[in-house]
Amino acid sequence: MNKKVTPSEVAERLNMGINVFVLDVRENDEVVQGKIPGAKHIPLGQLALRKGELNKEKSYVVVCRSGNRSKAACGILNALGFDVEDMVGGMNDWQGDLDKYLSESVDRVD
Repeated sequence: MNKKVTPSEVAERLNMGINVFVLDVRENDEVVQGKIPGAKHIPLGQLALRKGELNKEKSYVVVCRSGNRSKAACGILNALGFDVEDMVGGMNDWQGDLDKYLSESVDRVD
C-alpha cells in the first residue's frame, strides 16, 4: 500500500524549508506548463529505465496530473526498494508555486 500525501502537505513542507524530493512522472508536454519547483522529471514510461537517476537513500513525493500515474509509479518504485509517497490529486490540486520553462529544458532521454 502506498503512503499518501496531499498537495497542501507538500507545499507546507516546502514552505517550512524541509528538503522534499519531488518526482514528476507526467509527460513532457504536461511538464512544460509548470512543475513543482525543484522537482525531478522522469515520465512514467521511462521510470524503470531511468531508476538509476534516483537515490534509494532519499524519500520521494511522486506526482502526476491527477494521481493515477503517480500511484502506478509508487508501486514500481516500492518494488524496486525506494521510499515514496503518492501526492493524491496531483498537479490538478496543486496550489503552490510553479517552475515554468521552455520545452527545451525538459529532461529528455536521447
